[in-house]
Amino acid sequence: MVLLSVGLVSCFNSQTASTSNNAVPASVETKKAVNVPVFNQDSAFEYVKKQCDFGPRVPNSASHEKCLEYLAQQLKRFGGTVSLQKADLKGYDGTIYKSTNIIGAFYPERENRVVLFSHWDSRPLSDQEDGSKKTALQKAVMGANDGASGVAVLLEAARNFMAHDPQVGVDIVFFDAEDCGAPRWEESKVEHDWCLGSQYWSKNTGYTAANKPKVGILLDMVGGANPTFAVDGVSGYYAPMEARDFWTLAANLGFDVFKHQAGGQIIDDHYYVNTIAGIPTFDIIDYNEERGFPEMWHTQHDDVAHIDRNTLGIVGRVLLHYVYTKCAK
Repeated sequence: MVLLSVGLVSCFNSQTASTSNNAVPASVETKKAVNVPVFNQDSAFEYVKKQCDFGPRVPNSASHEKCLEYLAQQLKRFGGTVSLQKADLKGYDGTIYKSTNIIGAFYPERENRVVLFSHWDSRPLSDQEDGSKKTALQKAVMGANDGASGVAVLLEAARNFMAHDPQVGVDIVFFDAEDCGAPRWEESKVEHDWCLGSQYWSKNTGYTAANKPKVGILLDMVGGANPTFAVDGVSGYYAPMEARDFWTLAANLGFDVFKHQAGGQIIDDHYYVNTIAGIPTFDIIDYNEERGFPEMWHTQHDDVAHIDRNTLGIVGRVLLHYVYTKCAK
């Protein structure tokens, strides 16, 4: 993902959430009489670790192929109807990436649907390392937070969708080739060189007017310690009501890491889902306007040691409450 000014004015009403406790409560009462399953943050952490055990999941690598098989197998195990959307996508330097978007459809017969996204690939270069560390700059990023954390939360959510019917159709899409854009020291030869997999998917969703999801949610960097989940400009412009509902729900559940404030103009996968596929989609991403992205972003320190189980639990808990209480008919 990249941080750009795209000239969007957020329609999200900025307000301060009055909450104080970031711990995941054992149980939470909701306004609707809906049985929301409990999100297991330890299970989600194990999914992060399993992905990282393969190594960096850079397209065209052996680790990438092994993780692809694992993720598809997990979605099938949890009851998803799985399809692999393969495409040869051109990178910023002309490299052709053998890309695969992994799609799991839960309750595919239902027309009322929600779609959940994360990217599963890793960054080929550690371009946010100190410039003096020339060797580190050329190494692939493990991507424990930037990639694996969002996938892990969605895998644990999928396990719950199988065990507890959410009364809505759910599609889970793992985008490939999100992180293959030009490093900070090079000029791209390809327009829109980031988020290649989501651009391809958005042009080839396969949805009809009847079953097109009414809302999409993107998870990106949702496993770091002390996160800030603000509403980025793209989310506030294209999905203001949907984002407001999610952040309000998070506040009602007692999680003040979700900030009712602007969070920069971030061009992430959701930008293309909104502008090409036309699905109102918001991004849950750790970004603070004072510090930017997390310190480990695009460095060799984005590893399992820097994953916070509690953060995974917070995001997963709010996500399940949103799907089960806001998306079902």
